This record gives sequence, C-alpha cells and structure tokens, in this order.
Amino acid sequence: MRAESKGNVKNSVGRITFAGLAFCLQTGWIVFLLVRLNSYSATVSLISSLMAFLLALGIYGKPSNAAFKMPWIMLILVFPVLGICIYGLFGHKDATKRVRLKFNEIHRELMGHLTQKEQVMKELEEQGYDVANQFRYLLKQEGYPVCRNTDVEFYPDGLEGLEAQLLALKEAKQYIFMDYHAIEEAEAFGKIRDILAGKAAAGVEVRIIYDDVGSIGFITPEFIKRMEALGIRCKVFNPVMPAMQIFMNNRDHRKITVIDGKVGFTGGYNLADEYFNIIHPYGHWKDTGVKLTGEAVKSLTVMFLEIWNLTEKYQEDYGPYLKDVTYRAEEQGFVCPYADSPMQETVGENVYLNVIKQAKHYFYASTPYLIISDEMIRELAMAAQRGVDVRIITPGIPDKKVIYRVTRSYYASLVRHGVRIYEYTPGFNHAKQTVADGRVATVGTINMDYRSLYHHFENGVLMYGYEAIMDVERDFLETFKKCAEVTEKYRQDKFTVVTGIDCILRLFAPLM
Repeated sequence: MRAESKGNVKNSVGRITFAGLAFCLQTGWIVFLLVRLNSYSATVSLISSLMAFLLALGIYGKPSNAAFKMPWIMLILVFPVLGICIYGLFGHKDATKRVRLKFNEIHRELMGHLTQKEQVMKELEEQGYDVANQFRYLLKQEGYPVCRNTDVEFYPDGLEGLEAQLLALKEAKQYIFMDYHAIEEAEAFGKIRDILAGKAAAGVEVRIIYDDVGSIGFITPEFIKRMEALGIRCKVFNPVMPAMQIFMNNRDHRKITVIDGKVGFTGGYNLADEYFNIIHPYGHWKDTGVKLTGEAVKSLTVMFLEIWNLTEKYQEDYGPYLKDVTYRAEEQGFVCPYADSPMQETVGENVYLNVIKQAKHYFYASTPYLIISDEMIRELAMAAQRGVDVRIITPGIPDKKVIYRVTRSYYASLVRHGVRIYEYTPGFNHAKQTVADGRVATVGTINMDYRSLYHHFENGVLMYGYEAIMDVERDFLETFKKCAEVTEKYRQDKFTVVTGIDCILRLFAPLM
C-alpha cells in the first residue's frame, strides 16, 4: 500500500487555478464598476438597491426550502452589488436556459424507453402500500420504473466493488459505458484501462465520460487522447473555462458502469486509488457500492446516455442500447435505480425524506458531508422524537476542513432531538447510503449536502425485499463499532449556540 497523497500525480490543478483567478478577476471587475457607478450616481444606487430588493422578494417566493433561500436573501440585502453578482453565478439550481432545454428534450426521449409493468407495482402494493408509494414517487416525478427480475449485490468496501467490476468488464460482448465524477490514471484505473483496451480491440463499443472538476486534481486533458488511441471513446463533462457561466456550478457527480445493458455498477467510489485504499491521504477510506444484474440496469443505461448526449451536438439513436434483456433473477425483490439533476425537482433529497418519514423502528444514514436543509433537520428530529432510532455516520478525518466544520455545526441541533451522531475514526467516510427497518435501503452517489441535493447530476438505487438490504444493515452495524459516538459531547451547552464563524460558513453553505 502506498501512503503518499494525490498531490504526487500529474494533474490539471494549474488549469483550474488559472480559471479560478480569471473568474475572480472578472467578478471583481464587474463588482468594482457597479460600486463606482453606485457612488457616482444616487439614481444608479437607488436602482441597484431596488433590484436587490426585488431579487430578494423573487427568491423568497420560490418553491424551495427556507434554508436555501435565507442565506441568499441576507447576502443580497446586506451587500446588494456583490450579492446580485454572486447569486447570478451560483444561486440558481438550474443551469442556463439552453442547457436546460436540451437536457429536458433528451430526458423526455430517453424516458420513453422506460415503462412500468403494472403487475410489478400491484405486487409491491400487496407487500405494503407505504413502500409502494416511495417507488411510485420516482415513477410519477421522473419516470423511473420499479423493477423485478434483477439481482442486487452490495459491496461494503470499495475494493470489493472494483474487483467485481473488473470481472464483469471481462465478460462484455457489445458495449461498456462508464460515467464517473473522478478518474485518476493510476493503479486502480490502470487495471480497468487494460481490460477496456482489450475489449475495444475485440470490437466492443467502449465509452467513458468524466467530470472536469472532479478529475482535475488527477488527470490532464491528454487523458482523452490516450483513451482514444486505445479505441475508447472518451469525453469530459462541462470543461472548466476561464470565463463566468452559470452551468459551471453544475457538476456530474454520478458513478455508473453499464455492461451490455445487463450488468450495472454504482455507489460512492470513483475510479481513483484513494477510494480503494491503495493510497491513504485521509486515513482508511470507507466506501460502498452495488451491482445490479437484470432488467433494472436499463435505467442506468438511460442515465449514462442522458449525460453523454448532453455534450453532443446531435442526438444518437438510443434504441440499440435500450433493448429489454431476458434474465431470471435469483431473488424477487423490488429495485429502482433513479437519477437526480439540477434541471428538475430535488429527487435525491425527497427520496431521503420519504425514507425518513416511513421509518418506524430505525433509520441509519452514512454521508461524507452533513449540510442539510431545515426540512431534513425537521424530519430527522421528528423521527427521533417519535421513537425511531436515528443514527448518522460522518467522517472522523476530513478531506475538506472547512466543510467538516460546517458539518459539525449541525450536530447540536440534531442531537438535542435524539439523533445520534457517529464519526468514522479510521479515516474518511465517503459512503452514501441509508437503511430503514430492514425493509428499504438506498445506495448511491448522493451526499447529504447542498451541492449533491441541489446542484449536481446524481444517481442512486432504492430497493425493497432484497438480502442486500440486510447486507447494508450489517455494514452499518459493523461500521458503528469503528466509530466514535459524539452524541453526548454535542449535548453540552457550549455546542447549543452556533458560533459567529459557523454562522458565516453556513451562510455560504449552498456554495460548498
């Protein structure tokens, strides 16, 4: 095992630094001009103040949660010029109109290839109408069907998921699709690359898409050329540009591998060495994932094609990749892979809220960041107050110290209502999963923070009636043993009042 940090690998940090400086200079210049105009003319100053007031009213009237709206309203009213500029760049959940229109067009066409089998929904209703409603929400709001004839395998360790993925990739016959927030061209991905190159040479269609911000600390743009030289189609999502644009705030945080439309992988881990504990920049890295085999993989294929074609000039023929597969599953549970995006409503947050609302005995959650809305705080608190055993696992060693401080600032408001907080002491907890009452579980890419819940393209899996759900529960119980419970510590009076610094950090939490 290597112990060095990721700073030793060749990356594009210089490029993002240049883009960041250019962005700051542009923003600073606009703010400077507007401030000078305000001081030069009382009329201009009055107009900017009126604009700030109207913008604050518009934000207040939006159908989003108060925790997201209030920081922006305060910032705009206290610092009108600066607030208007920053909100114009970062305050919108939606991307630009052009990107939004294209995404919705692609989404509508792809959703037409997914259909809900009525018999499956009826069978689920017979199991429990409450759980059927959780799946029905995903069908009605986003079009993702609940499926049977799908086997689910849970991996409590990222390396186990990687090893299973390597075996599955070797069996590919038609195509391999991979969409990852971060890729590092090092040991772990090297094993994947060798298999992909061999498959591409054998005539298998191979595509990779990665997020520029997520991978910028690991690879350079030359990565695309190296992949294409191996016969692998490769592209970057939303490249970092040294210019101001709203869409730059929306990142592809999904982690998806699809093999022949029959086998799919997703979960918390990216394709970089730290996720598999080959290196240890933040102690032991805790991550999890799932493998799907069968009918439900079609939804993962849709999610990949959605992101891939968002960057294409012309849409492709989706039909060859969205054929129904013939598969007889060993288990007959119910599973629904689902996606979240900044173009639509907050599906990721709503799935979490639905699971919390329906919990009767216990609700366990694991997240690397805990920066949540008042609605989620309220639901977690109410669940604990009605007797549900609510526990949340966060990291013991942070990867981002400022965000870690913001995460801890939420503890006191939760523990006073009975929520229990555990910090993973061996290192960094990156797993994004929940389980409730041994009945329902989620595993995916969606953190409990503003960026995942409001700004990023995400994905997850909701399941019911699988042994994998008990595997998730067992993973929680084993992980609790490796954590330090900090619940009692944050019941103390000194933690009940959020400090001034924490209040300021929370003000900018939607940007974190």
